[in-house]
Amino acid sequence: MEIRDKAIILLLARLGLRAGDICQLRLTDIDWNDGYLRVSGKSRRPDRLPLPQDAGDAILDYIERSRPPIAEEVLFVRVQAPFRPFSSSAEIAGIVARVLDRGAIEGVPTGAHAFRHSLATRMLRAGAGLESVGTILRHRSPATTAIYAKVDVPMLLKVAQDWPGDRA
Repeated sequence: MEIRDKAIILLLARLGLRAGDICQLRLTDIDWNDGYLRVSGKSRRPDRLPLPQDAGDAILDYIERSRPPIAEEVLFVRVQAPFRPFSSSAEIAGIVARVLDRGAIEGVPTGAHAFRHSLATRMLRAGAGLESVGTILRHRSPATTAIYAKVDVPMLLKVAQDWPGDRA
């Protein structure tokens, strides 16, 4: 279970995948030769994302050491028999909650979406523009990506200017 969960957490954290993306991933979505992952997402529009080395290594470790030898094409399956795909993205949220609990991490959002917000915030802090963040998160609209700019209040305070006429 820990090997599978590590691969899932790395995909959430490094690529900002949605829980639903994780549930839909198939073995054939991984292009090992070119280092890409095919993801359809909410729009059902296929996108190619670069597969980070650590996430790829974790997936390979899961496939070789932990994934049950079943004919199912879905990448991630339940760890107890019968080995079936996850029934919903809520199961991914449960994995995130379990991992945070095992790590004694408290006071943070427990949903899988928290990793998506964290990735966007890290990218913005590192100087990436909203367009780059939107590309990685696969947003169609810049307005959707702009929501993530509101997350980092300390960063916004650094660039905020006084309103003309206000006291400094």
